[in-house]
Amino acid sequence: MEIADLKQRIAQGENAMTEFKENFDQEAIETAVAFANTNGGVILIGVSDTGEIRGITIGKETLRNWSNRIAQATEPRVALEIESVDLKEKSVLLIRISESSLKPVSVRGVCYKRVGNSNRVMSPQEIAQMHLNATGQSWDQLLVTRAGIDDIDEKKVEWYLIRRETTRNVAKPQDMSQTALLRNIDGLSDEDIPTHAGILFFSKYPQRFFQNAQLRVVRFKGISVTHPVIDRLDCSGALWEMVDAAEEFIRKNIRLLSLRTSRSFQRDDKFEYPLAALREAIINALIHRNYQKHSDVRVFIFDNRVEVINPGTFPEGVSPDTPVHEPVNPILSRFMYDIGFIERYGSGIRMMKRLSGEWGNKEPRYEFHPLQTTIIFESPIQESTFIEIDDISAQLNERQKNAFSYVQRHGQIATKEYVEINHVSRQTAYAELTDLTKKDLLTVVGKGRGTKYVRKVID
Repeated sequence: MEIADLKQRIAQGENAMTEFKENFDQEAIETAVAFANTNGGVILIGVSDTGEIRGITIGKETLRNWSNRIAQATEPRVALEIESVDLKEKSVLLIRISESSLKPVSVRGVCYKRVGNSNRVMSPQEIAQMHLNATGQSWDQLLVTRAGIDDIDEKKVEWYLIRRETTRNVAKPQDMSQTALLRNIDGLSDEDIPTHAGILFFSKYPQRFFQNAQLRVVRFKGISVTHPVIDRLDCSGALWEMVDAAEEFIRKNIRLLSLRTSRSFQRDDKFEYPLAALREAIINALIHRNYQKHSDVRVFIFDNRVEVINPGTFPEGVSPDTPVHEPVNPILSRFMYDIGFIERYGSGIRMMKRLSGEWGNKEPRYEFHPLQTTIIFESPIQESTFIEIDDISAQLNERQKNAFSYVQRHGQIATKEYVEINHVSRQTAYAELTDLTKKDLLTVVGKGRGTKYVRKVID
C-alpha cells in the first residue's frame, strides 16, 4: 500500500473495512474472520484506537509467524497479504484480508461478521443463510429429506396449473405427469424429494414439516398488544391458502367507512385500508421471510393501524427506498407470480405506496429490528373521530355491546342480525337499536325491511 493511501486510511479512523490494533492478539484473528465473512478489510498492527502510530517490533520471522497463526486458526483458511510499512520512523504491520469465496469462515468454531467498526458473533440463522448464499442456493431450493412424493397434494398442483393458465396464459402440459412437471418447476428433485418451496406450495399439510410456516392474524381492541383480543385466526395450509384466509379475516375486522362523494348526495362505502395493499404486504412477508427463524408471520389489527410482521430483514442493498428485486426465496416468488398473486417482480413496495396514496391513506412505514421487519399501515380515522365502547359501556346492556362490536367489525347491522346474535325478539331488537341511535352511537340508513344501523363517522 502506498504511504499516502495508508496515512489517509489512518486519518479516516476505524470503520467497516479498517481495524487498528496496538499488538497482534486473538482479537486480530477474529477481525480477520469478520472481514473475510463480510467485504474484506485491512488490519493495522501498531496503531492505537485513536489512530496514533505506536509502532511494533518486527523480527525476521514475524510476518510468517503471524500469517501462519491466522491461517491455522481459521476454517476455511483466510486469504491474506501481510507487509511491513515504516511511518514516522516506526514500523506498522499491514494485514490485508480478502472477502472469502467460501463462507462462513470461523475461528475456534465461532463465526464473526463486520458491523460498522466492530465484530459481531453471527447467529445460527445468519451462518446458515451465508452458507446458502456462498453456494449460490436459496432456502426454498433445499430438499425436505423426510418428505416424499406422497406428501404432495395432486389437487393443489392441478389448481396451480389451472390458475397459471388463466392468469399467465401458460397452457397446461398435456403429455407430462405431475411428477415431471414438479421437477421442471423446482418443486421436486430428480429423486422425487420435495423442495422446501414444493412443500410450502403443494403439500397436503406444510406445517407438518415447517411449524413456523404459519400466518397469525389478530384483532386487538385498542392500540396495543396488551389490550384484549376481539378476534383471531391461525392460518395454516399452503401459502396461497393462508393469503386468502387472512384477507377474509381482515375484511371482517376493519371498518367500512361511509363517505360523502362530490358527484352526488349519495355516499360511497370503502374500507379504511386498501385491501390490495394489505394483501401485498402479507404475500411479501410469506415469500421473502427468513424461514430459518422460528417465529411466524403475524398481522396485528389495532384501532389505529395494521402491522404486518415479517421474521427477517431486507437483503443487503435493498430497502423501502431502493426496492431492487432481490428475492430471498426466488422459487416461492415465481410460484406466487405464476398464480397472479404478485404482478411484477420487485414492484410490491411501490404498489403499496401507490395504493395507499390513491386510497387517501398515508404511505406505509417500516420499523426495523435485527430479527424482524414490520410494515405499518395507519388508519385515516383519528382517535377522536369514533367512539370506543369502553367509554359508554355503563350505558349499554350486554346485547347492545354485542351489537356495537358487530358494527365495529362489519360497519353495519340490521334488525334481523341483532336478533340472530342476541337471540331476542324483533321487538326487543328494534327497541334496543333505537336506543343506540338516541345515544348517537348508530345512525339509521334506509327504510322498512332495508333499514340498516351504521356506526357514525365524523367527516
